[in-house]
Amino acid sequence: MSDIDFKSAYEKEKLKSAELASRIAELEDKNQELQFKLDRIKNNPIWKASTPARNTMHWVIRQRDRIRNQGSLKGVIAKIKYKQIEKKAMTHYGTESFPSEETRKEQENTRFEYAPLISILVPLYNTPEKFLRDMIESVLTQTYSNWQLCLADGSDAEHIELVSRIVKEYQDKDLDNGAGKRLKNRISYMKLEKNEGISGNTNHCLELAEGEYIGLFDHDDILHPEVLYWYVKAINEEKADYLYCDETTFKGDDINKMITMHFKPDYAIDNLRANNYICHFSVFKRTLLEGTELFRTKFDGSQDHDMILRLTDRAQHIVHIPKLLYYWRSHAGSVASDINAKPYAIEAAKGAVADHLRRHGYDHFKISSTRAFETIFKISYEVVGTPKISIVIPNCEHAEDLKRCIDSIYEKSVYDNYEIIVVENGSKGSEIKGYYEELKNGSLKDIVKVVDFYENGLHLNADGSKPAFNYSAVVNYGVSKSTGEYIVLLNNDTQVITVNWMEELLMYAQRSDVGAVGAKLYFPDRKIQHAGVVLKLGAHRTAGHSHYGQAGMNLGYMGRLCYAQDVSAVTGACLMVSRAKYDEVGGFDEGFRVSLNDVDFCLKLRDKGYLNVFTPFAELYHYESLSRGLDLEGENAKRYEAESEHFRTKWKAVLDKGDPYYNPNFSLDRSDFSLNVEGYSSLRVQ
Repeated sequence: MSDIDFKSAYEKEKLKSAELASRIAELEDKNQELQFKLDRIKNNPIWKASTPARNTMHWVIRQRDRIRNQGSLKGVIAKIKYKQIEKKAMTHYGTESFPSEETRKEQENTRFEYAPLISILVPLYNTPEKFLRDMIESVLTQTYSNWQLCLADGSDAEHIELVSRIVKEYQDKDLDNGAGKRLKNRISYMKLEKNEGISGNTNHCLELAEGEYIGLFDHDDILHPEVLYWYVKAINEEKADYLYCDETTFKGDDINKMITMHFKPDYAIDNLRANNYICHFSVFKRTLLEGTELFRTKFDGSQDHDMILRLTDRAQHIVHIPKLLYYWRSHAGSVASDINAKPYAIEAAKGAVADHLRRHGYDHFKISSTRAFETIFKISYEVVGTPKISIVIPNCEHAEDLKRCIDSIYEKSVYDNYEIIVVENGSKGSEIKGYYEELKNGSLKDIVKVVDFYENGLHLNADGSKPAFNYSAVVNYGVSKSTGEYIVLLNNDTQVITVNWMEELLMYAQRSDVGAVGAKLYFPDRKIQHAGVVLKLGAHRTAGHSHYGQAGMNLGYMGRLCYAQDVSAVTGACLMVSRAKYDEVGGFDEGFRVSLNDVDFCLKLRDKGYLNVFTPFAELYHYESLSRGLDLEGENAKRYEAESEHFRTKWKAVLDKGDPYYNPNFSLDRSDFSLNVEGYSSLRVQ
């Protein structure tokens, strides 16, 4: 590069920096002005006196929004009916799911080829008698008997005598076993000289442990009687070295009084970085601890998140048991009741995630809390360099849609090293041809390139006629004409909302372990059109969009609309992928002419070992299917059914296993993570 080129590039960057600095200064001034006005309002005596009335008003507004979110009166009635059934179903996940005498006898008599000793670690501290008895009895009633309960007690002088006496009572009971048969006590107990907090006390529990597998259990919670049985079954069948299950919070002393049931995805690293969704009941092979600690005191409050991140990094076979097997008691002072009861947990969680990211080679990143919850994080990775991005937009007619799309890219985007490839495929109208001329000769001529799919007779039938529309072929042709390191496939009926949408997609697409990255798309009324794709969701049992039609400000199931996460697929309406990975899997399969080609493409990436990621921080409007209509009737419906059958056949093995990021306890007939209430408890499936 010559000195003149360097000087030109420098001046260009200088002008860009000055413009951005000016925009920042304007926003800061506006922010200060708004903050001044807000403070003046909040300090007004009338405002303070109106607090009760405002709280009531906001409650009414929230209820109104919840009703509006259902879309219609019919939707509201359906939701109420579902909630009634779901509440009833909660009982089926509680004591009703406990084993019958017949099931208990069958599980107790099961002889596994490998029956590991599982040491369950429980740190004690001033544990209330009811909580302590419930906890111990839930272990004693396990249908798998080769366990060890390791208790390290840091209770103060006021409580130590009661706690130790109760433990001794159960030690004697277990040793006697009703017939004096047990030779060794399965309950190990240690009095600590002082309370060392959750981390320190649990580490002392580990000193008592003799098992090949270690389980982590809280002193105020309850285990399902079958949890160890299902875990050992998975250890034998899947060689599991790290296991976890679904869980619920409950209030009071009755596990049937559930507050929230949490049905989790299988292991998903991006979910885990953003949110400790694994949590309970973690059981892992002891060898995973070699050369490292169990709990690190510097992460007290989120010591489990730190431990899970470290040990799952080492594990070879992480297995999720999709059954509700852990009951997390909610009471005053517990994390289950309120994260604000332990505010230090928030900073500890950020520290644990940061430590994990540094171990994986990330140096420049930012971790911030989201609107969903203080410990549900947005992770902003560094965008390395400024690689060229090619935005490929197939188009036929629809000049107004295309113009809105391109204008929004140019006017909104702060990333500037990109090109737009418009793939013209069959337009005849004068309006679109006029717009193409404007693009070729106007101010965007250096950014936008229009390529004709049928230019010089290319892609035509032998007799010169045009073949049936093939979206996949159009996309592949557009990509072949691109020059960028990264590809964005973008529908012409989209409109950019987020100014840094390309950076939000690129920070994931640049990762070596990531394939496709998808954005959060809204309908014009701000309801959700796309937030990730779930396999087998919908009537055709092919794939469907999660949270479809939900209000834009909805937090999603367990906050899922507020953090980047791993999914099986993302929509091709806005999808970024590196050109190298696009070519590696052969681009879009032209056997899927119109539908399911994007899902097929993502599954090809997944088949190569890449992750597909949905990020809610890149947002666009999507005027869905304006360019070609919906697949609901006539020839479109026939074509969609044929492509669905092709998809179900091609990916039968994958579909039969189910979507790893969508719990099998959820309904495949609804997109809102509703419980499959017809099936009740997954424990019924033996």
